[in-house]
Amino acid sequence: MGESTSGSDWISAAEFHRARGVSDWRVTGTGPQAVFTATSLSHAADLIAPVVAAAERFGILPDVDVRPEGVVVRISYRSPDGIPAAAAEFAAAVSRAAAELLLVPDPSLAQSIGIYVAQHSRADVRSFFTAALGYEAFGDTDAVDPLRCGPQLAFNPITGDSPARGRTHFDVFVPADQARARVDAALAAGGRLADDSHAPAWWSLASPDNHGVDIASWTDTYD
Repeated sequence: MGESTSGSDWISAAEFHRARGVSDWRVTGTGPQAVFTATSLSHAADLIAPVVAAAERFGILPDVDVRPEGVVVRISYRSPDGIPAAAAEFAAAVSRAAAELLLVPDPSLAQSIGIYVAQHSRADVRSFFTAALGYEAFGDTDAVDPLRCGPQLAFNPITGDSPARGRTHFDVFVPADQARARVDAALAAGGRLADDSHAPAWWSLASPDNHGVDIASWTDTYD
């Protein structure tokens, strides 16, 4: 298994991006992922065997989503510790195999969706949501679909609020080089900029009827 430059079993997004051969990949809220477009379902499925071989070689447990339009390969977080050090070598091997199969990378399609469940500071609603959705606790504050198909949930307290009111919004994790365009598109579609004080890590937007969406790129750049 590979090692990071710091000698750890885990690497940051910045360390991952500094590795060779990973230009097809971006790090979203669920970990590194790559999207390869295909000409058919069978063409997309051709990448499965190379992904499995690379996974066994480098000790990575990837998630693979095969569609007629292409194939998505994710190195999903299995713990809150970060990205496995061997992920970069695995990613490079998958990209080489995709190139040989004439599958075309399109990093602009990489994204993950999270739901930020804001709860009153004296409430703990994670057990309710995990029971209702069949999710599992992840770390100290989050919850995940056991098969990582549904959006990840984050539970964080808000202060100065009414105990009877919840404020929940979507987190949309996109590549850092796509974030500004996504923000501009949402604003052009009728959205409102609620807060850009954390940009370019994330922008907080509101829909025309005041529902919240954060466009976040920090997961692709943290060190």
